[in-house]
Amino acid sequence: MNGVIVINKEKAFTSFDVVAVVRKTLSTKKVGHCGTLDPNAEGVLPVLVGNATKAQDIIPNHDKSYVADFKLGFTSDTLDIWGEVAQCNGDLVTKAQFECVLSEFVGDIMQVPPMYSAVQKDGVRLYDLARKGIEVEREARPITVYSLKLISFDEESQTGKLSVSCSRGTYIRTLISDIAKKLGTDAVMTALVRTSACGFTLGDAITLDKLKELNENGDVDSHMQSLESLFVTYDELSVSDKQAHRFKNGNPLDIERTRLRDTSPLDGTIYRVKSANNEFLALGIVDLSKGAVKIYKHFGI
Repeated sequence: MNGVIVINKEKAFTSFDVVAVVRKTLSTKKVGHCGTLDPNAEGVLPVLVGNATKAQDIIPNHDKSYVADFKLGFTSDTLDIWGEVAQCNGDLVTKAQFECVLSEFVGDIMQVPPMYSAVQKDGVRLYDLARKGIEVEREARPITVYSLKLISFDEESQTGKLSVSCSRGTYIRTLISDIAKKLGTDAVMTALVRTSACGFTLGDAITLDKLKELNENGDVDSHMQSLESLFVTYDELSVSDKQAHRFKNGNPLDIERTRLRDTSPLDGTIYRVKSANNEFLALGIVDLSKGAVKIYKHFGI
């Protein structure tokens, strides 16, 4: 069994909990995930099964989308409602004021990761330091926010809901806190749902209970995304049956014997190499010095 099971993670489960349940349910040791979700967050968690685990470090699309609830006028050590929460004396904010500053947080920006995060400082996870009451200086890191929209905002309760589309490494609770500070107050995130990750959406996702049901009925394959689906951002390169046989055995493809001879490919470009009957063979990478497309990653499928 090889591919991706997209799980709609429930609250109280860690990402590792989900992997453990999938491993036990499918009776396989080869299970991993891409894109950690905090225990109190919900939503899309792509789980890699079988040979798909070989793709964990080379997945090209790590963009994600979220819907987050927040409350202004409060702060916490974790920047969310699940930490040590305290009320602050910040300014009251109108919906118009909130919407007015959002454009400043769209695009390529710098973000300081929160202390309660898995980011490492001198080889130690920040959350391990935070749990000991130690706060250290963190360097701001580049992130990209593709879109940021205020879905709703109640001026009386100072609560609202945001939709965010962003690059990997973006902390939504930090983003909310930074927006609040720009408005002269503080904020805590009160709920988080990841609506997409690595090209998969909630529409692709199933719960762990549903996975167990499918497994009991022998129907897991109906909700198994292909390993190739992880790489749809790469162009296809179709080859003949003879070329496919040679490529699967580790031999490079002569660029002059493929459609690439007419396209002037860039050195290092990666392709999904497929057979004439649409079988995904492996990832290939252009090596102009050899005039060839060599195997970049073979998954043994």
